[in-house]
Amino acid sequence: MFADMRRIAGLAWPVLIGQLAIIAFGLIDTVMAGRYSAVDLAALGLGSSIYVSVYVGLTGVVLALQPIAGQLFGARREAEIGEQVRQALWLAAALAVLGFTLMAFPGRLLAISHVPPALYHRTELYLRIAAVGLPAALVFRVYSALANAVGMPRLVMILQIGALGAKIALNFWFVFGGFGLAPLGGPGCALASTVINFVLAAIGITLLARLDVFAPFGIFSRFSWPNRRRQAELLKLGLPMGLSYLIEVTSYAFMALFIARFGTTTLAGHQIIGNFGAALYMTPMSIGIATSTLVAHALGAHRYDAARSLARHGMTMAFVIGCCYAAIAFILRPAIIAGYTPNPAVIAAAMPLMPVMLVYHVFDTIQTATSFVLRAYRVAVVPTVIYAVALWGVGLGGGYWLGFNVGGFTPAWLIGARGFWAANAASLAVAGCGLFIYWRSVSTHFQAKAIVDPVEPHLATTPTRSAHDETA
Repeated sequence: MFADMRRIAGLAWPVLIGQLAIIAFGLIDTVMAGRYSAVDLAALGLGSSIYVSVYVGLTGVVLALQPIAGQLFGARREAEIGEQVRQALWLAAALAVLGFTLMAFPGRLLAISHVPPALYHRTELYLRIAAVGLPAALVFRVYSALANAVGMPRLVMILQIGALGAKIALNFWFVFGGFGLAPLGGPGCALASTVINFVLAAIGITLLARLDVFAPFGIFSRFSWPNRRRQAELLKLGLPMGLSYLIEVTSYAFMALFIARFGTTTLAGHQIIGNFGAALYMTPMSIGIATSTLVAHALGAHRYDAARSLARHGMTMAFVIGCCYAAIAFILRPAIIAGYTPNPAVIAAAMPLMPVMLVYHVFDTIQTATSFVLRAYRVAVVPTVIYAVALWGVGLGGGYWLGFNVGGFTPAWLIGARGFWAANAASLAVAGCGLFIYWRSVSTHFQAKAIVDPVEPHLATTPTRSAHDETA
């Protein structure tokens, strides 16, 4: 058990540091926009919720590369990895067109929240600036997916830490103005991120072409047009993965849209709690990614018992650490919230949401680790159905029913933003239980397959075939 945990930790800590650097983008945005004005903080919360929904949904499709490349790497079929990367880049380009269109014309999405005109226009500007950087962000995700798949997360972490330093400097400049530039407020945060996304994409492509660790894959050794079979393979896994990401994020995004109806102050408090919750989420996500990588390698080598053991130990590790985080954050909650904003009204709005969010976080550790493990098994359709029922049904539907007191039976303390957070915590409990039960069934099926036919590769792995045999 402890040997597995050490292996997981060895891959998880660079992922965690890199992801904390990225989540610090949101922290910096929240703090600086909050210092600029309450309207800009609210616009940031609303705009970032929509952006994250679009970006994460599309990223989930692109990240199908990670379990596919991970299994190929475990099976020592390096030549096929390069072709999969080329196809993933084509897929990222197509998805970028879709994402840009959604964010550049956000009128219908913003209409749901019934926000005042000033908030509407600030949010619209934020989204249009962020839309420009979306293609570069997706290209960088291809790079990070491959680096994580082959067990080299430090190559991603270094770039993310460097990006954080640039983000701080650019945010100060764009948000508050200077050197001939007028202050942009909240939209300045989007401009800083857009610049950084293009720099990261350029560096990522350069490293894929020149680093020795990627040389065996021959990523840019030949040109490939989109290949129907390869694209179908990516989409078969990527579409349900993307949809599950979209379900998870939109359950939060629509929560922000509905909470906006309670006023700017309530939305600002929700933004603070959501941002801190996202920071806590980075640890179970990092453990999930690390566990998924090792499980994919084991599955590619047909070591199904090892895959099951690694998965179980990764889930346990995520849950225990999540409980420790929740206990510490509950004790320190006044200081944590005060660090985000000096506004007493916003602090008062955020404080009662913190305990509910911490319960949400504990359940989140279970479902996060399990969902990443299932992706390593290249199983995504059933988990997506579980997500839809739990997060959209129990979470968003239940939150609307509680928060707006639709039935007239909601306790007073659950009316408003707290009702939405409570329903979402319940939804993650349902999702976590459902995903864990399904993982046990899937892993048992793999083990049974190995006993019956220990030589034949499992149906989840692709047939052995050189990428050079593919026709464009």
